Amino acid sequence: MFNSLTGTITGKLPQTLYLDCGGIEWDIAVPDTTLDALPAVGSTARVYTWLLHREDAVRLFGFSAAEDRALFLNLLKVDGVGTRGALKIMSGISAEQLVSALDGEDIARLEKLPGVGRKTAQKMLLALKGKLSLESEPSVRVQPRAVSPWEDVIAALVNMGYERRMCEETVTRIAQELTAQEPGGQISDSKNHAVLEEQLFRRAIVELAQ
Repeated sequence: MFNSLTGTITGKLPQTLYLDCGGIEWDIAVPDTTLDALPAVGSTARVYTWLLHREDAVRLFGFSAAEDRALFLNLLKVDGVGTRGALKIMSGISAEQLVSALDGEDIARLEKLPGVGRKTAQKMLLALKGKLSLESEPSVRVQPRAVSPWEDVIAALVNMGYERRMCEETVTRIAQELTAQEPGGQISDSKNHAVLEEQLFRRAIVELAQ
């Protein structure tokens, strides 16, 4: 799984960025705050990416900073907030303001965000309050906690409607089984990791659908 793309910005549209990397133009879904943070069309930029891969869709998401990507992934943990909802939320508020609203339990501020009603605002508080913190820069960092190496697979399953805790448990168990089949019980390189991700995703779907 790639971490970022560096190339020439060829276009900017609402929540969409076009980035040319060596003759391949990527269509990347981004929050409007990322568009504002990146340089003008024609400039070179680095975009931190996250790939959504499921049976009916493949979509690439991009962010101007790794911390913004982390915020996006945390928003996906909120029940009822999918990828489109997370982009809308991030387009309507800065990371600083979002953390402040969460820590201050400012339901009224959260309700004003695009696509967020009172119930979703309450779910955001329950899922994220106290789990995000600001540093000296206007960015969001997740407080230290174990991050699964299969987070992309888990997030893809959650976006398909499965409960996150069940996805984490299922993915972790299957990953241990698949990894044990590797020589020496370890993943030797990124290629093997990608292959295991694909196998893991397919097996997890079958088990979760039962």
